[in-house]
Amino acid sequence: MDVFLVPMGAGRYELYCETPHEPVPMQPGETAGFRRRWADRFSAMLASIEHERERLEKRGGPSREAGWTGRMRARAVRWMAEKVAEQRLLWRLRAERCVRAFYPAGLASEQAMQIIRGALKRDWERHRWWLVWNSLGGLLSLALVPFPGPNVIGLYFSFRIVGHLLAVRGARHGLREVRWELEESDALAQLAVAAALPSPERERRVGELATMLGLARLQRFFERTAARPA
Repeated sequence: MDVFLVPMGAGRYELYCETPHEPVPMQPGETAGFRRRWADRFSAMLASIEHERERLEKRGGPSREAGWTGRMRARAVRWMAEKVAEQRLLWRLRAERCVRAFYPAGLASEQAMQIIRGALKRDWERHRWWLVWNSLGGLLSLALVPFPGPNVIGLYFSFRIVGHLLAVRGARHGLREVRWELEESDALAQLAVAAALPSPERERRVGELATMLGLARLQRFFERTAARPA
């Protein structure tokens, strides 16, 4: 598994990887049975989200006939797809023993490893906190079970609970078990320079560097993440 320490400008870094849309892997030591069925259902949900997102992108969004409901559905799909993209790296870490991490040339390897561990520790703390609150929400949503129709709120909390649980385990596994092999990248160093460019030029340059790195979705990730407050 390859992971990239992406510079976002102003001393900010984000961990990034691109993995195929495949079933959520089992962690070493996990056995088949309930956990496998649970992971399979979650994987089916992810596949459905990715399929719907790709369908909407090809059509340029919901059709005019879809109305308000269609627009809200499209927004929900985009939101969930972003959450999947943000957490997929941590989910994949659960099944890894050795990870190759690329970091910007010019950054000391010790500093790069410190940044990676700091990012994983923050992810572990953040997802653990959200896991608690979403679990409480999931319990409260059980009150809606007797009502007719699908329990949409319950499905939402189920998605969030499983996602945060897998992320917590992935971050912990990355901190405790994974052996990290560090490798310098000139393209990532150039990406740090590109982050300070004006918007149109930055988008063009980031696209060129993404192609150089062989990362098809890096540009979208970069623009979305760079827009967040530090």
